[in-house]
Amino acid sequence: MRIAVTYDNGNIFQHFGQTEKFKIYDIDDGKVTLTNTIDTGEHSHGALADLLKKINVSTLICGGIGSGAKQALTDAGINLYCGATGNADQAVKDFISGNLEYNPDIECNHHQYHNDNCGQHDPNNQCKC
Repeated sequence: MRIAVTYDNGNIFQHFGQTEKFKIYDIDDGKVTLTNTIDTGEHSHGALADLLKKINVSTLICGGIGSGAKQALTDAGINLYCGATGNADQAVKDFISGNLEYNPDIECNHHQYHNDNCGQHDPNNQCKC
């Protein structure tokens, strides 16, 4: 199994479509066997889903995400665990053990109008929309 986490400075980045990095975890027999951090480059939401599909990611853990990105990930066959926060490594450990806290109903709907001062985020840049 290969898991990707939106990644920033050790934590789950809270905007899927604006993530600059993914941390990739290869899982075998319930254990992390390899990790790697990749840059996303200049990708759009759909292209990020394609990027993850091309590197055989089966599961994504992220914070906020919009409906278009959710659909792109579904179309790519990637399982989504959104609304997660905190340390990326711990989130993967929690996922493996079945204890990941996430919110499948989270959906950002303002991304097409987003700027850093949109007022829709708490001090940790967690989307509140």
